[in-house]
Amino acid sequence: MAQQDQFDYVIVGAGSAGAVLANRLSADPKVSVCLLEAGPADRSPLIRIPLGVMWLTKDPRHNWLFGSTPQEGLGGRSVSIPRGKVLGGSSAINGMVYIRGHRADYDAWAAQGCTGWGYDDVLPYFKRSEDNGRAAIDDAWHGRGGELSVQDLRDPSPMDHAFVAAAEQLQVRPCPDFNTPEPEGVGIYQVTQKDGRRHSTGAAFLAPIRARANLTVMTGAEVARLQLENGRCTGVVLNRDGGEAVVGARAEVVLCAGAIGSPDLLLRSGIGPAAQLKSAGIEVLRDLPGVGQNLQDHVDVMVIAKSRSTTPYGISVRALPARALDTLNWITRRRGMFASNMVEAGGFVRSSPQEDRPDIQFHIIPGRKSHRGRMVEWGHGVSLHTCVLRPDSRGSVTRTRPEGAPDIDLGLLREDSDLIRLSKGVKLAREILRQPPFAPHGLSEIIPGDHVQDDAALADYIRAQARTVYHPVGTCAMGTGPGAVLDPALRVRGVDGLRVADASIMPTIVSGNTNAPAIMIAEKAADMIAAEARAARAA
Repeated sequence: MAQQDQFDYVIVGAGSAGAVLANRLSADPKVSVCLLEAGPADRSPLIRIPLGVMWLTKDPRHNWLFGSTPQEGLGGRSVSIPRGKVLGGSSAINGMVYIRGHRADYDAWAAQGCTGWGYDDVLPYFKRSEDNGRAAIDDAWHGRGGELSVQDLRDPSPMDHAFVAAAEQLQVRPCPDFNTPEPEGVGIYQVTQKDGRRHSTGAAFLAPIRARANLTVMTGAEVARLQLENGRCTGVVLNRDGGEAVVGARAEVVLCAGAIGSPDLLLRSGIGPAAQLKSAGIEVLRDLPGVGQNLQDHVDVMVIAKSRSTTPYGISVRALPARALDTLNWITRRRGMFASNMVEAGGFVRSSPQEDRPDIQFHIIPGRKSHRGRMVEWGHGVSLHTCVLRPDSRGSVTRTRPEGAPDIDLGLLREDSDLIRLSKGVKLAREILRQPPFAPHGLSEIIPGDHVQDDAALADYIRAQARTVYHPVGTCAMGTGPGAVLDPALRVRGVDGLRVADASIMPTIVSGNTNAPAIMIAEKAADMIAAEARAARAA
């Protein structure tokens, strides 16, 4: 086994969190940082072009393309789980929606013993990253001058405005800013774009600092396992050129491989539930029952309608001139359809007045998404996603063998309470699409379809069509109880020199898209790591 150079910090995963952490830690010229990414550099034009998201979700070069185990709540179906495998990670292949969640999400973490993770604690870290381009945005809640460009969509579709107007017909209020402490209502999302192009964490946090002498970025560097010696993590073992090589860490190894990758790497390294590891043929180095447990994701289902008008994005003979102009518009001005993140508008609503805060989120696509698994469908229409924000169902990431992909059970609709909430959300989604602002476009529902009317039929439809909205979290949860994998400083319990800093650390899922929270987690982790290092030097 070849021994490579030692670094002070080794970060596994150059995604939404890892790229941020590498930027912040390497800002201190006294320390050396190595950032490891299993995927390639982020050079593909599909990453830069926002509309490229349509292809990136199924692109094996930039995507791990995980799949779930058969889901009992979905009638035994398996669902796809796209995860970024490239510099920038999932921020390089996602829908670019910038959402933080609700104040109560973070205050709940603090109430569960995660000291320092309440809303007022984490708000400064959200603001530090952000460079918000809206002149009238409230600076009490937003940052300017950070690395991450957050902007209004340059050319929102007319269908977005129809959606907002239609929801107003049903007394759902407009929400001009979804990143205030208590967002509720509908509107057009802000996105992580810069001048009409995707602004991933690779572009925002890595590209400007690649010349730092104390930062080494390695792509194509897949980590096989952690190296542990006498209860301390001293580095990682890479699969390299048909053999193995070690990258050593003098101070810490930090896992930023995401809610699938981070727990799986712990399991492969012998850190996790002892009985499971033994059954999988993995030597137990640290019995930690919570590793891979507590998996949460936003269960989602769509209502899809076709349109008689060509205003929605789509492919048809009548729309060919418009598509040609879209291409020219992108090439010359970085505007138009190719600057679309596709999930342009949406919002947060309550499934019933008894809910203390919104528990349903909408994402509307101003185009007709395929309900048959195709990349695109001929024609025009709209597709309205509905998801449950705080599901009761739980899943897991486990191993039944030492090698190969992990077993990912998302647990979708395992609890009937999630089905009930989702059914209420879908009913509202269908009503929104039937309101007068959509009338000029001549919408007619494709799925669920007019034959699906009673609660039983709707429940059957949801179980047959629901899937994830790609927000897995919680599998290396921080906390103070027996199931916690990490302490509130994100240190792995019982293993020195090892930390986790990504969406897997969430004890409970946030009420919204998870990319911005993952960036915040890395910002806060960087401060904690630097503070501990200063204290150690002063001791």
